[in-house]
Amino acid sequence: MTKDVADAIRDRRSVRRFTSEEIPEATLSRLLEAACLAPSAGNRQPWFFYVVRNPGIRQDLAAAAFGQRFLAEAPVVIVACAEPAVSAARYGERGAQLYCLQDTAAAVQNLMLMAEGVGLATCWVGAFDEEAVSKILDIPSGRRPVAMVPVGYSNLAERPKAPARRPLTEVVKMMD
Repeated sequence: MTKDVADAIRDRRSVRRFTSEEIPEATLSRLLEAACLAPSAGNRQPWFFYVVRNPGIRQDLAAAAFGQRFLAEAPVVIVACAEPAVSAARYGERGAQLYCLQDTAAAVQNLMLMAEGVGLATCWVGAFDEEAVSKILDIPSGRRPVAMVPVGYSNLAERPKAPARRPLTEVVKMMD
């Protein structure tokens, strides 16, 4: 099953309940390839991904995320890291402080939309102790954890309803 991109964007929801069904390697590869196809400033691609299947490590990540238990319940957690020095090499301080984060966020969005497109559920987790996550995964000092994404098959009886969105009139100014 593969969805049209517009449908994936419209249908994607944050899911926090997962089955224990394993995700095939080929499917995980598709998600990671989609992440790596994200745009990046100067094509620097300042990201790195940790794919965590180990239940004990997922438990530790849940604890580092202030007790968000669903991280431990998903069969896979992908930790997306930014590599500030990769962007800084071309763009200096702005690359290190901003571009690498923007680029990594775009990669995470691609990953999540591909997951939706192939029938998987995800949730963007940004509330966590960076230092604790770095220690758990033995992340070198040149990488900064930006997001944790639990990935799995939804265990919800029904898809969550779409949350309210601000109307375009509140968030767009046309400059003709």
